[in-house]
Amino acid sequence: MPSRPRCGRLSRAVYEASAAGFDRHRARGLFERGWLGRFAALLPEGVPVLDLGCGTGDPIARWLIGAGFAVTGVDFSGAMLAIARARFPQAEWLEADMRGLDLGRRFGGILAWDSFFHLTPEDQRAIFPVFARHLAPGGALMFTSGPDAGETVGAVEGRPVYHASLAPAEYAALMAAEGLAPRAFAAEDPGCGGHSVWLARAG
Repeated sequence: MPSRPRCGRLSRAVYEASAAGFDRHRARGLFERGWLGRFAALLPEGVPVLDLGCGTGDPIARWLIGAGFAVTGVDFSGAMLAIARARFPQAEWLEADMRGLDLGRRFGGILAWDSFFHLTPEDQRAIFPVFARHLAPGGALMFTSGPDAGETVGAVEGRPVYHASLAPAEYAALMAAEGLAPRAFAAEDPGCGGHSVWLARAG
């Protein structure tokens, strides 16, 4: 397993080197559609949405833009963002690390799909204040995690990448501490490609 202090840098390097291949092989069938619909149902029409770990913007940001939301995508890979900018010039794309992010504005919704699970457990715990300071009152948060606490190594285009998850009870406690109320959680949802998905709302 990549050493934990280096895992973020290693993941960034992998996505920089693999951007074109990742984009080419990324599933476009929108198995995420059901959860995206549930997320969108909590949002007023056209509100700004922050897509953390947006990658190339396809298919998640594409769906959000098509649904009429004003998308701001944040990713640590310039190569991934270059694809997103070329494909969706109407959206805002920012190269930044989500850890410690402070854009000085709030969004009606925040999505972190298959992204912050590359962070260590310690860094994941520190992400919840980031969510809270960027989420407008009544806003919706949706993110993916693992089904339970653990660390593993996956692969992107044949290159190893680190993954981690906290236990569901800890995610729920971290959200509660930031005034976020979980609305739904599905562990390894068979209707969503086996993804474990959280949906919450700010008070």
